[in-house]
Amino acid sequence: MSNKEDIKINIMSFGYKYGMAEDANFVQDVRFLPNPYYDEDLKEKSGLDLSVREYVKSTPEAFEYISKLKSFLEMYISQSLMAQKESITVAIGCTGGRHRSVTVAIELFDYLISKGYNANVSHRDIEKG
Repeated sequence: MSNKEDIKINIMSFGYKYGMAEDANFVQDVRFLPNPYYDEDLKEKSGLDLSVREYVKSTPEAFEYISKLKSFLEMYISQSLMAQKESITVAIGCTGGRHRSVTVAIELFDYLISKGYNANVSHRDIEKG
């Protein structure tokens, strides 16, 4: 295996308060990012909403983190291809799994698809919070 399409990349958002993501190869904690939960206009929305995603990505630190995460993930995928892995699961966690983790998971998914990777995205706890 040496092609981008040869490895299945599963991106999953989750909420830590509902338990750790099982069987993930790579886990990131994004609880340090701006939290839309405390904004009354955004609290009931999710990271599927553009206004929430913009809020989460509103700081220079958030932008830098996501950018570095994309670079790191490409290196991780490259090494996984060399090790002939058939799939990897990337889990992105925040408190409830509704806002921040969904935002970052979507960012990673969109990025990987734009680079020609075989990726999918799921949101384990989006309806629980």
